[in-house]
Amino acid sequence: QVQLVESGGGFVQPGGSLRLSCAASESIFSFNYMAWYRQAPGQQREAVATITRGGITNYADSVKGRFTISRDNAMNTVYLQMNSLKPEDTAVYYCNAHVLRGPRSLDYWGQGTPVTVSS
Repeated sequence: QVQLVESGGGFVQPGGSLRLSCAASESIFSFNYMAWYRQAPGQQREAVATITRGGITNYADSVKGRFTISRDNAMNTVYLQMNSLKPEDTAVYYCNAHVLRGPRSLDYWGQGTPVTVSS
């Protein structure tokens, strides 16, 4: 059972920055990929950014050029650097780990960290 703990959310004004962290309870080196999702009130959860075991990244169109996902295998941590934040980025942000255990494909989730962008 992989545990994921997010941190770094908070309140920020439009145009500001935040860095989210997701600490895993075990080595992330072998994880197939890790990702950040977000869910705004009344909306479905959506993928924001993903990073593969090989370091390949992918972003939602709405955050391209503003958000950067990275991973530190030594620290078992994935980060989401969020710049030029907009009110529409307001949501609860969740960390996801996609892990292959033999024939099984497993998804683990953190508890979420809220981000509010407002003036």
